Order: sequence, then structure tokens, then C-alpha cells
Amino acid sequence: MALRNFFKFREVPEAETAKPFLNHLEDLRWTVVKMAITLFVAMIVCFAFRGFLTAFIQRPLTLLDPKIRTLQALGITDSFTISFSLAFYAGIVLSFPLLLYFLAEFVLPALTAVEKRLMLPAIFVSFMLFLVGVVACYYWLLPKTILFFFRDAESLGWVPAWTVREYYSFVTRFTIGFGLAFELPVVVLALVRFGLITFEFMRQTRPYAVVLIFILAAIITPTPDIMTLMAMGFPMYLLYESCIWIAWLMKRRSKRAISS
Repeated sequence: MALRNFFKFREVPEAETAKPFLNHLEDLRWTVVKMAITLFVAMIVCFAFRGFLTAFIQRPLTLLDPKIRTLQALGITDSFTISFSLAFYAGIVLSFPLLLYFLAEFVLPALTAVEKRLMLPAIFVSFMLFLVGVVACYYWLLPKTILFFFRDAESLGWVPAWTVREYYSFVTRFTIGFGLAFELPVVVLALVRFGLITFEFMRQTRPYAVVLIFILAAIITPTPDIMTLMAMGFPMYLLYESCIWIAWLMKRRSKRAISS
């Protein structure tokens, strides 16, 4: 029943041209196949440049004591498995526009001609927001966070000895999560555009949205500390507030179009 309700959203208005439920499942299968192939090719490309990627990911360590710049590899196959994991996350970043396009192509097949022309610019804006989140996290938030934990460990009299697996897991999850957090305006405005939520609804449910935002931030962040949670949740909250104002402008614009 849940799948059927979801697929109703992608039905065209004319009943005679609507696809049967099994055809929707076939479309979903091919969408998953296309996304998987795209991601796999991007992973292979990124894996070929794993030397550059590892040096790039370890760049924030230059802010720390020279003793911690050499990460420890505890597993025999760490050089391969961690490189593969890194290529997976880098592949997501590289193939993100195509993944968005395939997903939009499946969910929204019954767009008008005007809406189809707007889809590519919308995907471009979405990708740029994702990149802004990743870049802002990597160059601004990530070094401060790593330095904070390094100094905090030293204040307790501990000698930080980070492993390659732990460090790469922290960095990739943190940066990718921050990039996905910046997709919030795109998701919210798409829901507003298709009439699933309204400006009034967003304004009235603001307190609940704040709670959900910080719950989502707690899930995305790789560590349970309050500093990382606030660093992830506060920008998401500001983005949500901006969505409320943009939704208000969209409502005002639509009223003017109707009245004219």
C-alpha cells in the first residue's frame, strides 16, 4: 500500500495513459540499475586517483602535531579496503548530479514542458549546494573539529594515536553528511512547489522542525559530542528558516500571478 501511494505521485493526469503498478516497479528497477552503474564507474575513476584522494583527506592533519600526521594502519588489507571505501564516498560526490537526475526522472515523469526545462537548473543548484556544504565543512569546520579533539585528548594526558580507518570514516561521513544537510532547501522547496507543504504549515510546525533537524544532525554526525551536533544542526536550522521565507515569497508570487 505504501508503494502504491508513492507511485500515485508519479502518475500522469490522464487515466488512460497511467502505467500499471508493475510497470512502475520495472521503472524503479532500471533507475536503481542506472544509478548503480553510474556510481560504480565514478568509484573506479576515483580509485585510480586514490593517492591524490588520501593526501587530500589527510590535509587537515597538517594543523596538528607532527607525531599525529602519520596514521596507523592496523589491518593487513587496510590499504585496499579503505581506499575502496574512500572511492565510494568520492564517487558519490562525483556522480551526484547524475544520481539526482535519474532519481528526478523516476519520481517526476509527468512534468510539464516548463517544469522539465527547470529540472536541469534545479539539479545544478542542488549540486552546487551540496558542494558548498562539503567545501565549507572540509576547509572550515573539519580542521577546527579535529584540532578540538586533538587538544581535548592532550588535556586529559592522552597521546592521540588515530588509525587510518577511524580517521577516514570520520572525515568522509562528516563532509558528506554536511553536504547532504545543505540539500534541505531543495527538498523543502520541492515539497512546497508541488503543494505537499505550505508556508503556513512550515511556520506553525517550526518548533517540531527544529527538533527533527537536530535529531537528523545527531544521526548524520559521526561523533556524539555536542560541539559536532551544534556545528551540523545550526546551519541546517538557518537553511530551514531561509526555506520558510522563500516559501512565503513563492506564495506571494503565485497570488500575484493569479490576480493578474
